[in-house]
Amino acid sequence: MAAVVTELEPEAAAAAAAEDATRDAAEEAVDTGPRAPPLLAGNRLNLDLYPGGCHRLLHLCAQRSPQLLQVEFLRLSTHEDPGLLGATLAQVPGRLPCLRSLVLKGGQRRDALGACLRGCLTLLPAGLSGLARLAHLDLSFNSLETLPACIPQLRGLDALLLSHNCLTELPEALGALPALTFLAVTHNRLQTLPTALGALSTLRRLDLSENLLETLPPEIGDLSSLAELNLASNRLQSLPASLEGLLSLRLLFLYSNLLTSVPAGLVHLPLLARLDLRGNQLRDVPPEFLDTPFVRLQGNPLGEALPGPLSPPGVFVPEMPRLFLTTDLDSFLVTPQGCSVTLACGIRLHFPAGAAATPITIRYRLWLPEPRLVPLGPHDTLLSHVLELQPHGMVFQQDVGLWLLFVPPRAQRCREVVVRTLSEESWTDLETHLEEEAPKRFWARCQVPHFSWFLVVSRPMSDSCLVPPEGTLLRSSGHPGVRVTFPQGATEEPRRVRMQVVRMAGRELRALLGEPEAAVSPLLCLWQSGPPSFLRPVTVQLPLPPGVTGLSLDRSRLHLLYQAPPAATWDDITAQVALELTHLYARFQVTHFSWYWLWYTTKNCVGGLARKAWARLRLHRVNLIALQRRRDPEQVLLQCLPRNKVDATLKRLLERYRGPEPSDTVELFEGEKFFAAFERGIDVDADRPDCVEGRICFVFYSHLKNVKEVYVTTALDRQAQAVRGQVSFYRGTVPTEVPEEAEAARQKKGSDALWMATLPIKLPRLRGSEGTGQRPGTGLSLAPLNLGDAESGFLTQSNLLSVAGRLGLDWPAVALHLGLPYRELQRIRLEFRDDLDGQIRHMLFSWAERQAGRPGATQLLVQALEQSDRKDLAEEVQAVLELGRQKYQAGILRTGLAPGDPAPPSPLASESPEPAQA
Repeated sequence: MAAVVTELEPEAAAAAAAEDATRDAAEEAVDTGPRAPPLLAGNRLNLDLYPGGCHRLLHLCAQRSPQLLQVEFLRLSTHEDPGLLGATLAQVPGRLPCLRSLVLKGGQRRDALGACLRGCLTLLPAGLSGLARLAHLDLSFNSLETLPACIPQLRGLDALLLSHNCLTELPEALGALPALTFLAVTHNRLQTLPTALGALSTLRRLDLSENLLETLPPEIGDLSSLAELNLASNRLQSLPASLEGLLSLRLLFLYSNLLTSVPAGLVHLPLLARLDLRGNQLRDVPPEFLDTPFVRLQGNPLGEALPGPLSPPGVFVPEMPRLFLTTDLDSFLVTPQGCSVTLACGIRLHFPAGAAATPITIRYRLWLPEPRLVPLGPHDTLLSHVLELQPHGMVFQQDVGLWLLFVPPRAQRCREVVVRTLSEESWTDLETHLEEEAPKRFWARCQVPHFSWFLVVSRPMSDSCLVPPEGTLLRSSGHPGVRVTFPQGATEEPRRVRMQVVRMAGRELRALLGEPEAAVSPLLCLWQSGPPSFLRPVTVQLPLPPGVTGLSLDRSRLHLLYQAPPAATWDDITAQVALELTHLYARFQVTHFSWYWLWYTTKNCVGGLARKAWARLRLHRVNLIALQRRRDPEQVLLQCLPRNKVDATLKRLLERYRGPEPSDTVELFEGEKFFAAFERGIDVDADRPDCVEGRICFVFYSHLKNVKEVYVTTALDRQAQAVRGQVSFYRGTVPTEVPEEAEAARQKKGSDALWMATLPIKLPRLRGSEGTGQRPGTGLSLAPLNLGDAESGFLTQSNLLSVAGRLGLDWPAVALHLGLPYRELQRIRLEFRDDLDGQIRHMLFSWAERQAGRPGATQLLVQALEQSDRKDLAEEVQAVLELGRQKYQAGILRTGLAPGDPAPPSPLASESPEPAQA
């Protein structure tokens, strides 16, 4: 899930800052580090940051520490054994009688998609009703199916948080909480509400979003103190007129429901500052709704021209059209009626009714990723190809739903998956929801306001907020100890700030420094919009490195490092700031944003070490492989694999391929370019768009398949002996002059060498009929072909091999369109049983030999590919033919046989080798 952007009202910002200032003492009072026992100090006890919190609390209770009697705030994780959790909670009323705040939350662990997991809590001990002073109870991210019976007996309860549970209803007894001011029951399964809800006369904030509510009880209008009501993302079709009696209401959220009408008096509520009705089924609203600036109505079919009156309930409404595009279609038509579209690549789009005011043709294209199309941050990883939707900048009346397939990231902790898009010449991240449709099939769903480029990335968890002149607080959702406090007057105009937190494994750091006691805090990255500096200093809080506390650290070993991107250098600014140390945290003040990192080490030159550590954070350990197909050694597979996937991939490939062991482990950055060069008599046998001077270009993306298959050839005599060549991998783009093998070998020893690995390639000695040009497994003579002519362009043997390698299961359709009889197809299938490659090559080359020298053969092949829905191959063949015609014209010009300028080269194909007989 993308991080939720929090915008605080001025008074809420001041309250949040005051509340969090009081919480600091609690987080400083308890040492929950892995190297220190739990330390109880003050009136707060935080046991939710590390596993084993129940054991620690039971240990404290067994010691009968008198300090427990003073504890007013307790936080405990519910990712524990249910029996152990219940036994621990049973001790709370007797051991902590002064408790005012109890937080029993799950959500500290995440699933394969990065979503928070629920805790094991399903009930509460009845004895908790004896906590007479309890005012704050947080049971979020648990597995509650019914409200525990002890909760309505907590008469002093002020705030009750029940979000992300499995509640289907709330009891009538809930109305017996006379002091309740805040109730949050979001992301549950509520279908109805109790009528006693209206008895909560002190309730000021009620959040019931993301449930299954279809109706509201009229008694909800009796909540006389209610200032904020959130009913978004339910199934409400109508609202009770009693809502017009909520005279204290300031914020009302009703978006993403099924409302067809709303009470006209809502807009006249005296204190209402925001009424959000987006994404409903409103076709007609009172005129004053349209003229009121705080009413949001986007996503409703207002004013939609419908044939005749509205259909009454129960009347059949035609289903929205559904389109399923094949590979030969790259466009489709969207009408005001709307439609759901599934592209050939699996991507889905949903155009709601009224999204397009007039019929419009939408075009799409799926691009292979490359650095100019893939904007990645230093710690981002790419999870999909790049989707382009046209026309660019097209704005719809309603947001369009987009589902992108992606590869789930391997690392989940404190990371999130988002859809990134180009908007007004800058890349932004959209609010993204993750879905798993089937095993190993994951979708990133988002709403897009306009068309551009889209891709899926994994990034460190990001938090942002709008800083008003009154000040506010920004904290990290991935690491609660990281926070930034903005005082009043820090800015004159509201500005957007964003935070990311990146962790580094302690063992990697200690291995890098060779120092067992070295430790670092999470890396804090801060960005802002607007002026570069704040008017008043902003306070930044970072947790001390693991195993280090404010009571035991040696200040001479503590270093605060600073980096201002895009520079890669880290500066030690410890002496330039006033570091305030508490038991668990370090605080300092800044006037402009950058990146900050706390180090605890005995080393002196920390900046250089931090640069190496930062690079280590972003490097991926990979292996390179080069395999040859067993039935055709001239077909070579090149692949770059993450180290943990090598064994499984080789196990799958070695049934059809053979080759040397993978290379030694090398390290690559996300999006780093490298290339493969064939050496010692081996060369690439076909021109390709990704081939420059015989070098195959790659761009490394850790979660995508970095694999290419190429055909190789040699100018050496294979009838006399086998050719023993090699393929070498080098960093960077293909240079103007690739080093000779001897020079490359010398460069291998340099610390900044471009060379990464060299693997052997062997082309076996040709025997028997192979010496006359027969290809193993087909029995066909593949002497140089003249398929085509000089003026219209030739297709060479290597061109046909490239087509054959990509036909796949479409080859029978192509064969029939080429004119081959069905009986011959059956014979080929029988002769090359269980050998799909042999079937394709025999069909294609037997047809090519019969067509050699005949006019129009190449165009017949192009037409057959198009008629078989293989427009992609047809376009490539056309590009090769066009290139051949250009070379023919250029040759005539060079010899002075014809005047004029040669045509410019086609951008669709690179230069193709001349036929042997041309």
